[in-house]
Amino acid sequence: MNNILVVNVNWLGDAVFSTPLFKALKKTYPLARLTCLCVPRVKEVLEYCPYVDKIIIYDERGLHRFPWAKWQLIRDLKKEKFDVSFLLHRSMTRALLVYLAGIPLRIGYSKSKGLLTNPVEMKSEEIHRCDYYLKVLEGYGIRVQDRLCELVLKEDDRRSLEAKLSKARIGLTESYVVLNTGGNWDLKRWSADSFALLAKRLTQEFGLKIVFSGSGKDREHCQRIAQAADIRAVVLAGETSLGESLVLYKRAVAVISSDSGPLHLAHSVGADVIGIFGPTMPSITGPRGRGRAQILFKDVGCNKAPCYHLSCANNVCMQSVTVDDVCQAFKKFRS
Repeated sequence: MNNILVVNVNWLGDAVFSTPLFKALKKTYPLARLTCLCVPRVKEVLEYCPYVDKIIIYDERGLHRFPWAKWQLIRDLKKEKFDVSFLLHRSMTRALLVYLAGIPLRIGYSKSKGLLTNPVEMKSEEIHRCDYYLKVLEGYGIRVQDRLCELVLKEDDRRSLEAKLSKARIGLTESYVVLNTGGNWDLKRWSADSFALLAKRLTQEFGLKIVFSGSGKDREHCQRIAQAADIRAVVLAGETSLGESLVLYKRAVAVISSDSGPLHLAHSVGADVIGIFGPTMPSITGPRGRGRAQILFKDVGCNKAPCYHLSCANNVCMQSVTVDDVCQAFKKFRS
C-alpha cells in the first residue's frame, strides 16, 4: 500500500484517539502517503499528528451539504488514486463517498456493509475509543504495537505562548495549574462553585498560579469562577490557538478537566492530568497519552454505562467528585 486514505471521526477528543491508528499505519507502511478525510473542527488537531501527510476536508454541514459539492469531492478523491481506505466512522454517506471514488479496498465500519470490501465486525462498542478505531486495522491483519495517543509541539507555538504568559506575568520558571472548566455538553461539566473552591485551595495550599483554558465561549464562565475564587488567576480561554494550548498544557504542573477535548489534548503531549468523570466511562474515553493520569469517577448507580440523560436535574455523578478528591489526586503528583 502506497497511498492510504483514513476517513476520520467528528469530535476533537475522538480525533486524538485516532492518532495511534496513523502511527500503526506508518510503522507498517513507512513509505506510504497517509491522507485523512475529516470535518473542519478536527483538522487543526490532525495537523499536530506527525504521521498524517495530507488532510482533505469534508464539510458535511457547510460546503459539502449540496449534492454537486459532494460530487466534486468524489472527483477530487478519484484524482488521488488511493489504494485503500480505512473508515473509522459508521456513516453510510462516507462509505458511499469512498465507494463512488473507486477506491479498490474499503475497510472499516459502515451502516451499509455492501459499500465495503472488508467490513469490520464489532460486537460491542464498550471498549476504549482508541481500541475501537484500531480494530479497523487489526481486522485487516495489521499489527498494532503502540496504543498511546501522540501529538507534537511546534517551536512557533512555544515562542508565542511564552510571550502571552510573560504578558500575564507568568515567568518561564513559574509553576501553574491549568483548569479546563468547559465541556461539549453540560452534563459533563463540574460545577463552577467546585472549580472556584479548587482554584482557591491550589493557590493557598500549594502556592501555584491558576490558568484557565478553553474556547472563547468559555471566557466569561472562567472569569466568573476566578472572581468567585477571589484569586488573581490568568484567563486564557479564547486567547490561545490549539498549538499554543498544547504548549500551555505541557508546561503545566497538571491539567484538571472533565472528560473533554482539552483533557485528551493535554495527555497526548505528555502533560499530567486529572480527569473528572461522571456520565462517561473512563474505560471508554479515559486519557490515553504519555503523561501521568489520575481519574476521578464514582459509581452512583445511574452511570454504570455512558449516560446521555441531558436533562438530568442534579448531575449527581459529577457532583459526587469533591474538591477534596481532586486535591488528594493532585498531591499524588507532588509526592
